[in-house]
Amino acid sequence: MDDASIAPLGRPPHPQMQWVPGGTYLMGSDKHYPEEAPAHQVTVDGFWMDKFQVTNAQFARFIKKTGYVTVAECAPNPEDFPGAPAENLVPGSLVFQPTSGPVDLEKVNLWWRWTPGACWKHPEGPKSHVKSRGRHPVVHIAHEDAQAYADWIGKDLPTEAEWERAARGGLEAKDYVWGDEHFPKGRPFANTWQGEFPWQNLVTDGFEGTSPVGSFPPNKFGLNDMAGNVWEWTNDWWTEAHPSEPGKPCCIPTNPRGGERDNSFDPAAPDWQVPRKVVKGGSYLCAPNYCLRYRPAARRPHMIDTGTTHIGFRCISRP
Repeated sequence: MDDASIAPLGRPPHPQMQWVPGGTYLMGSDKHYPEEAPAHQVTVDGFWMDKFQVTNAQFARFIKKTGYVTVAECAPNPEDFPGAPAENLVPGSLVFQPTSGPVDLEKVNLWWRWTPGACWKHPEGPKSHVKSRGRHPVVHIAHEDAQAYADWIGKDLPTEAEWERAARGGLEAKDYVWGDEHFPKGRPFANTWQGEFPWQNLVTDGFEGTSPVGSFPPNKFGLNDMAGNVWEWTNDWWTEAHPSEPGKPCCIPTNPRGGERDNSFDPAAPDWQVPRKVVKGGSYLCAPNYCLRYRPAARRPHMIDTGTTHIGFRCISRP
């Protein structure tokens, strides 16, 4: 056992943080989506992580203390979005809207709507508000918004390797943060989508949208919602897959970082040169028929300047 696996003496550096012991674990998966492969061993040092995703109440305190304005509350720069309709070049964000029936799952524009006025305090648009959702995770958060909060509170955002180590909770090579069974004893262990996405939500887990943090059991490291509820930002630039030769038994990578900024752009959208970072954990919109990504190995790219109704974050603190 190395020093990184032992929790530092005394209290956590901030309230409601859990110690994630350092160690070597099997990162990624060869059984699911191609971007998760290859499964490979990595080593990370121990760190503290927020027990819960950052909530609306916590983010509201940050805004009150600093006067910070999120990306969604600012009008987009027309130069960054060539060809975008003028009516879309106003403050706003992407809001999920279920379809009336089955649709082509390749056409994400059928359930995502650019909504003027949507932001962290108005998640579904100007007529909605988070007043009654203080314990729900904050959403419509761009990467720089998450980093600004982390800087203000004296924390940081996790790397992908740190996040996955935390999510696994010491369970080696398991499909889910709680084990290999999807619904143990028929019970949902995360806020995800049950039914046929994006039109049939059976709400078996009791939540149609986000849920208050801590509504489901924590993992073995005492961390809640490491699967589902909302996707979480990491600080790693997106790569299409894990390195093909990530290490040998004699030289397992320690505290690895992701790719390079200039290689993170979406090749399918050459006119939209916005770099992307890795998000982890899945969300309440993830369903087996569309996005079985509420698993620790799962990973997706997301443009750093874009928030949605299903992306939030949590912070870490390194000793």
